[in-house]
Amino acid sequence: MAENRKKYDLLLKNVRVVRPRKNTIDECDIAIRGGKIKKVAGGLDAAEAKEVVDGRGRLAFPGLVDPHMHTGIYGPLAQDARSESLAAAQGGVTSSLNYMRTGGYYMDRGGPYAEVYPEILAASKDNFWVDYAYHLAPLDRTQIGEIDMLISKYGVTSFKIFMFYGGYGLHGASTSQREFLKIGENEKYDIAHFEFVMRGVHRAMLRNPSIKDSISLGLHCELADILSAYTKMVEGGAKVTDLDTYLTGETHDPECIDCAPLTGLRAYSAARPPHSEGLAITIASYLAHETNCLNINLLHLTSRKAVEAALKMAKAFPHVNFRREVTIGHLCLDYDSKIGNLAKVNPPIRSRADVEFLWEALLDGKLDWVCSDHACCKFEMKLGKEDKQNIFLAKSGFGGTEFMLPALITEGKRRGMSLNKMAELTSWNAARRFGLKSKGDLAPGFDADIVLVDPSKSFMASGEGSESQQGYSVFEGMEMFASITSTFLRGRLIYDNGQAIGQPGGQYLHRPYR
Repeated sequence: MAENRKKYDLLLKNVRVVRPRKNTIDECDIAIRGGKIKKVAGGLDAAEAKEVVDGRGRLAFPGLVDPHMHTGIYGPLAQDARSESLAAAQGGVTSSLNYMRTGGYYMDRGGPYAEVYPEILAASKDNFWVDYAYHLAPLDRTQIGEIDMLISKYGVTSFKIFMFYGGYGLHGASTSQREFLKIGENEKYDIAHFEFVMRGVHRAMLRNPSIKDSISLGLHCELADILSAYTKMVEGGAKVTDLDTYLTGETHDPECIDCAPLTGLRAYSAARPPHSEGLAITIASYLAHETNCLNINLLHLTSRKAVEAALKMAKAFPHVNFRREVTIGHLCLDYDSKIGNLAKVNPPIRSRADVEFLWEALLDGKLDWVCSDHACCKFEMKLGKEDKQNIFLAKSGFGGTEFMLPALITEGKRRGMSLNKMAELTSWNAARRFGLKSKGDLAPGFDADIVLVDPSKSFMASGEGSESQQGYSVFEGMEMFASITSTFLRGRLIYDNGQAIGQPGGQYLHRPYR
């Protein structure tokens, strides 16, 4: 058969296809043409394809949709996009959705998105190895007024509120929030502002009925007042017993182990306590009900209290279409992890009991997707220069998109999670929520975003083995019991056996993307 008459551009032979919403792993071939999957079946004729790749019995997952990344938070966006999207490709991610805003860090400037967003897109172009999109945070009234424009002109259909920014900093206590957010003297970033953002998103849903299901609002749920009060106590030398006495009035045996001052990740968790998450979720949920803002994403839930509050609000307001997110870091790390202050993140790493509760909720179908919350913070800037042991001087956030699927397979398999469920949690569910209609499954008509996984090849996670420029990994030394071997983006091999292939070719995802 002549090359130009062949039915397929690429044929993946001998793979075990892992599809979301299924109960089996099927041995199949995958035929691709024009960047789309054309056929998934056994025994497809290799002579009908221009190129044939033998999958050698490996698992074929849909390309991961990582819906929570922070590309460009601590470094220039163009530079960060190139290195951190390559780390994403290394981990099997083919669609990267990134939180972006004006203010300190990120673009480090104020102003309307009509001026700022073209700069973001220009810095992104030709630098992403994977397909990419942005969630945007409206920080002032002008930006709220731009929501409709951002949807119609740029296909930005998801927005974010950082609830704690009104009176607390990115890394700890702060007294200059207007300067940090770079908003005007007449602006206030408070609960009333959150309400007005929700009204802006609701208005956009009414004006765009054909795509309203793709329009949503995500919330980082912590309350500044609680964080500020508890940070002051913990930085002042409070012990676990001091906090218990403050909360309950109970006294404790002075010989108990909790009489030592709080330090490290334990201190940071105490300074941003779980009930702050629960209270913020409750307020945000009522505001969603009040404003009829019906598509709400509760981001990176970290604790029993946060999850239980989220589930209670879902019962209280059944007409609100909630989604509940968890990060791979919060599923794998607790506040006694050896990695220490390098794992500082917002909201904090919690107790082992909270970790196990998150797993229970995930296995019970109460959490909707797993993400990385990838925010590359290089080693040289991560810890405080004056005191590397002081958790409050460290910066918040860390990378991890490259280890998301191996870690989920490693921890999920021993807890009885099926591979099909993992495909739902890492691809299907987020793709549906964020308007990526042709992402998230391995079926005819979908983009040929495919990840080959060797479930018998283990490795030790490390910063040295990562494509990220971070220089360390919070998963350092953790044995992963599955390896990503190949990543295909729209039918093109972009990462194979530890090597990038070609040049960055990720496309901007104007949503809804079909």
